[in-house]
Amino acid sequence: QPVTRPPVPAHQVPPYKAVSARFRPLTFSQSTPIGLDRVGRRRQMRTSNVAADGGTESSALVDDNGSEEDYSYEELCQAAPRYLQPGGEQLAINELISDGSIVYAEALWDHVTMDDQELGFKAGDVIRVLEASNKDWWWGRNEDKEAWFPASFVRLRVNQEEVPENSSSIQDEEQDADISKHRQKIAENKDQMRTNVIQEIMNTERVYIKHLKDICEGYIRQCRKHTGMFTTAQLSTIFGNIEDIYKFQRKFLRDLEKQYNKEEPHLSEIGSCFLQHQEGFAIYSEYCNNHPSACNELSKLMKQGKYRHFFEACRLLQQMIDIAIDGFLLTPVQKICKYPLQLAELLKYTTQEHSDYSNIKAAYEAMKNVACLINERKRRLESIDKIARWQVSIVDWEGPDVLARSSELIHSGELTKISKQGKSQQRTFFLFDHQLVFCKKDLLRRDILYYKDRIDMDEMHIVDTEDGRDKDFNINVKNAFKIINRATEEIHLFCAKKQEDKKRWMEACESERRRVQEDKEMGMEISENQKKQAMQNARKSRHGKIKGVSYNGCPVPPPHQSLHPLHQRHITVPTSIPQQQVFALAEPKRKPSLFWHTFNKLTPFKK
Repeated sequence: QPVTRPPVPAHQVPPYKAVSARFRPLTFSQSTPIGLDRVGRRRQMRTSNVAADGGTESSALVDDNGSEEDYSYEELCQAAPRYLQPGGEQLAINELISDGSIVYAEALWDHVTMDDQELGFKAGDVIRVLEASNKDWWWGRNEDKEAWFPASFVRLRVNQEEVPENSSSIQDEEQDADISKHRQKIAENKDQMRTNVIQEIMNTERVYIKHLKDICEGYIRQCRKHTGMFTTAQLSTIFGNIEDIYKFQRKFLRDLEKQYNKEEPHLSEIGSCFLQHQEGFAIYSEYCNNHPSACNELSKLMKQGKYRHFFEACRLLQQMIDIAIDGFLLTPVQKICKYPLQLAELLKYTTQEHSDYSNIKAAYEAMKNVACLINERKRRLESIDKIARWQVSIVDWEGPDVLARSSELIHSGELTKISKQGKSQQRTFFLFDHQLVFCKKDLLRRDILYYKDRIDMDEMHIVDTEDGRDKDFNINVKNAFKIINRATEEIHLFCAKKQEDKKRWMEACESERRRVQEDKEMGMEISENQKKQAMQNARKSRHGKIKGVSYNGCPVPPPHQSLHPLHQRHITVPTSIPQQQVFALAEPKRKPSLFWHTFNKLTPFKK
């Protein structure tokens, strides 16, 4: 401790008001999931915990998904259970510091200051606490300097496992006893943190069951009674398979309650429950894929006053909390994404010696895979809509639809295809999973594509070809590669304009094989009904636009829907993609008559 230290700041820390979402940093804490570790981020609500059989047990803590600007810091901090609260553990902190332990705190919110005597930091920064004698202001150090900082802006790290660097050089028994005492405190704190996370999982699960019950009994049951207002198709679109989810979650909660140790929650072994039901969580995929359609259908109904009043009456009759129906319908989407975060937090505070460690670790990976599979299926459904719109814009399409075998565009670009006779043809290629489609551009309208052929990639393997004279085709080639049929040994020779283009194509072909294998392992499948629906929507949309607009007797193609190859899973392709990688695809322009077609060909300067 320095000899002279500036006085504690005279001004009081103002009551903290939670910052609204648009001003708040993306994450409050770098080491723990949002919603589990924030100080006072829950408020007590008179909401009943619902057991698996639908009966009530006791009041529960409910996440506050409403406005974040309505509660002061003191009001938020009254919620329980809590982690070590800033300003309330000075004796324990100072005792740790005096024992020679290194105490760290983690910033929950940004602290911006122009005062040299105060320590500025951002949410997620780690600060070493050097003195905590004052309940409002602590003295600490970060990478930049030492200064005072408000205790209410940080959360104590419970696992204070770091010890002074020179502790290894002190061999006396007193120091060993201090370290032993320190480690005992660490173990106790870790048990407490595991207790908090277990209770968080149980409480949120019970509240979630209450929400599902309210949706099924408060909304769906009432809607089915009013056949004049809702059709069966409308109800299926709005609510999806949420009743199946409710049935599944009740069974899951029953098994969870069996593994919950009420006397000593930190000894609970809930990992096996997640592993036992991991396949059942796949039903969330259908609900998440349907959710955008549910929102669209609901927004149409909400434009009419009678539907707004009806849904509000249902909410009041069921005595549901003050959240609109679209908020309730969003809860399953949020819940399936929250499981990996909760299990990651639980794993963090579960020691390797704990009997549930291996199951928690496996459950975390399993639920992470479930969330990834749901996200991937949702992305594929969006992808097949774009592929369907692309296909209907191709002139003279032959054979089965692309969607019959494929669901994702991996790469596209221009290549020169060389035949056995040495004839070169400039073509535009589209590499999908399982197949490679190539088209020819119109001589005048370069945005119009004519279907030429396709190659089955399941029977092929790619071979690099050196620059120079090729022995199979007996011609000089540059930036070339071959695709060879394993069964018939038929060879397809392609040349790219640049070496970089050739490299991209070879990598894309290898990526196509990997993705096909990954899809097989993940069980990634798009139903035939969804594929047919996508093609029907694309054809209907194109027919409507052609019928509505024309120019000089020639239908005008609809606005182009870009079909971007996804080089990586779960990563959005940037808009600034080189022209040779992604090509704009538009609907073909129909020729009004043979005369005008011939005339246009004879006068290429008149475009």
